[in-house]
Amino acid sequence: MRVAFVCIALLFTAPAAIAQDTPPLASELPQPAMVYSEQSPAYRLFPGDEVEITIYSAPELSRNATIGPDGRLALPLIGAVRAADLTAEELHDILVSAYAAHLRMPELTVTPRSYGSRQVFVGGEVARPGIYDMPANMDAFQAVALAGGFLPSAHRRDVLILSRASGATTVSEIDLSMRAVRSGLPGAQALQRYDVVYVPRSRISQVNLFMQQYVRDALPVQFSFYYDLRGNRTN
Repeated sequence: MRVAFVCIALLFTAPAAIAQDTPPLASELPQPAMVYSEQSPAYRLFPGDEVEITIYSAPELSRNATIGPDGRLALPLIGAVRAADLTAEELHDILVSAYAAHLRMPELTVTPRSYGSRQVFVGGEVARPGIYDMPANMDAFQAVALAGGFLPSAHRRDVLILSRASGATTVSEIDLSMRAVRSGLPGAQALQRYDVVYVPRSRISQVNLFMQQYVRDALPVQFSFYYDLRGNRTN
C-alpha cells in the first residue's frame, strides 16, 4: 500500500518537474532589442549603402551613388567625399558646403535608397555556425535562434559578443541562460554590423586565454589583441 502511495505521488509531481525544463512560451521570450520611437537615433550610412543625391540648382550633377569600401562617395566636381558613419542630414550639410565652391546656390537633397548587408557571425556551440544577414535589429539571443539555437553542450551564461562598431574591438559577456531569458534578458543590446556572437562549450574564466585558444582561428576576421573580464586591454 505504501509503494502504491509513493507511485501515485510521483505521477502528480513529475509533470511539475518536467515543466521547469520546457522551453519558454512565445510571450516569455525577449522582445526585439530596439523599440522604435521619435527618440531612436538616426541611421548612419555604411559602405554598400546607396544614396540618391538630387541637386536642384544643377540637375546634371544629380545621381545615385554607392558608398565604397573606403566609406567615400565619388561625386562630380567635388571628388571623393566621406559618407560612412554620417546621417543623411550630416552628409547633406557636407555636400552643400563642398558644392558651394562651384555653384552659386547649391540646393540638394540626400535620400538613402538601398542598404548594404548587415551581417553577424554566430559561432561556437550552435546548430548552424556561420555568417547571417540581420533582417532587422536583433540581440544575441535572437542571433543564436537564427543560427538554429543552442547545442546541448552550450554554456549559455558566458556568451561572448565581439564588436568593432566604435572603431575599436570590444568584448562583452552576456547571460543567455533560460533564467535570463525568462527575465527578459536585461543586459541585451542590439547587435551591430559584423558583430561576432560566440557560444562557448564551458565556463569562461578569462577572456584573454579563451580568445587565444578557441576563438581567434574560428573568426572570419583577425583580432590582434584581447581583453580580460575586467576590461583590461593587452596587446
